[in-house]
Amino acid sequence: MNEEQQHSNRQLEGIISTLIGAIAWGFSGTCVQYLFSSTALDPLLLTTIRQFGAGLVFLAVLLATQRETLRAMLADRDTLMRLVIFGSCGLFLNSAVYATAISYTNAGTATVLQSLNIVFVLAISCLRERRAPRQLELAALVCALAATFLIATHGDPTAIHMPALGLFFGIATAAAATFYTMYPRPLFQRWGSFPVTGIGMLLGGITGLIVCTVNGTIPGGIPPLDLTSIAVLAVAVLVGTFGAYGLFLHGISIVGPLWGNMLGAAEPVSATVITALWLGTAFSWADWAGLALMVATIFLVALSPTSDC
Repeated sequence: MNEEQQHSNRQLEGIISTLIGAIAWGFSGTCVQYLFSSTALDPLLLTTIRQFGAGLVFLAVLLATQRETLRAMLADRDTLMRLVIFGSCGLFLNSAVYATAISYTNAGTATVLQSLNIVFVLAISCLRERRAPRQLELAALVCALAATFLIATHGDPTAIHMPALGLFFGIATAAAATFYTMYPRPLFQRWGSFPVTGIGMLLGGITGLIVCTVNGTIPGGIPPLDLTSIAVLAVAVLVGTFGAYGLFLHGISIVGPLWGNMLGAAEPVSATVITALWLGTAFSWADWAGLALMVATIFLVALSPTSDC
């Protein structure tokens, strides 16, 4: 196999990993919506189970394959502190507000609103570089604002057609996603994305355990779950959390941020389509138009010259 063919195969691996990871994240949102509709699980408790469970899987893989890297990471005080911040204020906070947004709206709407994170990343990049947005970036901003307007108002500026808290937590999810994708970049460069994400997720799960203990959720006990709910929860942990993060970050490390952002458009698409087909959630023309505009936003930012998003 020549070098060109090896590079082509490697790129294909990255594209497939990124795409499957994005679809898996969108699928996880539908699993969360199903669990909220069929059980009495609290958003914080559900997030804690997902984060801690996936963190344990990451830890098991790291102990089997990257034990020395894991030991070195945990022995470095500055790295450990950054991992705590990444896990608690990044991964856990993002998953918690995402689950809360789903509880007020639905998986499709929450995932589309989370995609606003690319606009936040764009704004931060412009501030850091002390420059105005480029033409494609301005077009992306207009698309993102139009998408949010359509989803929130269904085209009627005199009324909001979704719970105000749903809109708030949806935008909060985008802000948290911005933090957890930008903050760990130095850690990724030093240690690699897989161990950083894995330990960050485990620490996020521990943060959730502390929060749920303090607010009385854990002492109150996990509500009864039937076999279907247990199976969906297991899939949300293994496929929608461990698999989604692991595959998506692995793919981006190969194809880079340009293709990563474009392939990441599969997240809101998969969440919306799966929610409509599996759970029968009804979406209006405004919801579908908002989804299309948000996908356009992602592509416009990704196609902008020297985009760092």
